[in-house]
Amino acid sequence: MVSDPSAHAFNPKILREYDIRGTVGETLSVEDALLLGQRFGQMMQKNGLKTVSVGRDGRLSSPALAAALIDGLTQTGIHVQDIGIGPTPMLYFSVKHLETDAGIMVTGSHNPAQDNGFKMTLSSRPFYGVDIQKLAISEPYVAYPAGSCESVSIDPAYTARILQDYKPGRRLKVAWDPGNGAAGQIIQALVDCGKLAVDSVAINTTIDGTFPAHHPDPTVPENLEQLREAVRHHHCDLGVAFDGDGDRIGVIDGQGRILWGDQLMVLWSRDVLSRHPGATIIADVKASQILFDEIQKHKGRAIMARTGHSLIKTKIAETKALLAGEMSGHIFFADDYYGYDDAIYAAIRLLNILHHTDQTLDQMFDDLPKCINTPEIRIDCDDDKKFHVIASIQVQLSHDGVPFNNVDGVRVQAKEGWWLLRASNTQAILVARAESQTQEGLEILLKQLQGYLGPFGLKLP
Repeated sequence: MVSDPSAHAFNPKILREYDIRGTVGETLSVEDALLLGQRFGQMMQKNGLKTVSVGRDGRLSSPALAAALIDGLTQTGIHVQDIGIGPTPMLYFSVKHLETDAGIMVTGSHNPAQDNGFKMTLSSRPFYGVDIQKLAISEPYVAYPAGSCESVSIDPAYTARILQDYKPGRRLKVAWDPGNGAAGQIIQALVDCGKLAVDSVAINTTIDGTFPAHHPDPTVPENLEQLREAVRHHHCDLGVAFDGDGDRIGVIDGQGRILWGDQLMVLWSRDVLSRHPGATIIADVKASQILFDEIQKHKGRAIMARTGHSLIKTKIAETKALLAGEMSGHIFFADDYYGYDDAIYAAIRLLNILHHTDQTLDQMFDDLPKCINTPEIRIDCDDDKKFHVIASIQVQLSHDGVPFNNVDGVRVQAKEGWWLLRASNTQAILVARAESQTQEGLEILLKQLQGYLGPFGLKLP
């Protein structure tokens, strides 16, 4: 039965900067998914677009949300290619492979199991910001001839494309942990295919939306404990983890030490620049100064950008960058790949480096320039307050005569190093980070940061 899209309204809290995301049963519902399908379909029709790929992650709420989304799309005359369950980068790949006009992924990404949402792409570009806000605007109801839905399996094609750029060399031993997230079946397929020059230890590859082993967010050290134990027990060269929808990577070396996104970017940037001298490489505002210095040292052009997968992809298109990455593990290759964030492909590119060097990942880690920094520090802050806090601190810094970069929140450069504070676009938190050459310098920076948080009743954990 066709329903009138003006009869329902989105909770404004779910319309975020670069995706739609909320808690199922509280701020997000099946009715929202239906409305999204209707309004996204209407938007497509206005632009002469007719086909869309739809995928979903393994969360318990994803099948119902995907079904309602597809219902809304077909009500507006759109033809849906339903690729089923899998990682978000496979949805992006499907838009290229199936040559659809748009793509929508039903996923809660790295959020808790009860959350879910939608990531979108339209005409081969990210759908975010103002695009998402336009979905909240009710428009006159228009009746369209019924569309259609076709189930399509692209797992084999996606796996083959991942392997296309694989360059095997010396034998490695790797532990894999998709954390029961949506990347699980692809990781298992890669392990089973026999085409990797790797002895694999794969854990938590069964997709399970309750995430029984641990929550799949590789930026949280506790979530890497099981992977660390697998690396230790099986004497692996490295361990690779993925977030809930497979677009963010986490890596530990043979000693169980975490290599954060910006440290991994040093390795990838050296590799890209060795083949593309002078290439533009983007890193988000949370990245270490070491990364920007290393890019310039190897004759690359370094750009600091706002955090956010849609924002980074847009910046890649603007600057023709060949590589981009975030501290959180979103990695974007545009030299031999498509320029979207794909953690499984990023893992293959890391293996390529390790296959063709005499160094272990441990040795590469030891050889990285050293500094003392914090990981991402997450500070709980209500959605309706977090941006106000950032704006107020910007005003106070200007009043105090403290120079800062406002590309995303505030990044303050001081003689001791730098500190950052920004509002998350996906969660009700502020994200902080600081870096210095000495422990004493780091403590000074954190004390300064706390001084600006204090008036808002906020504390660094």
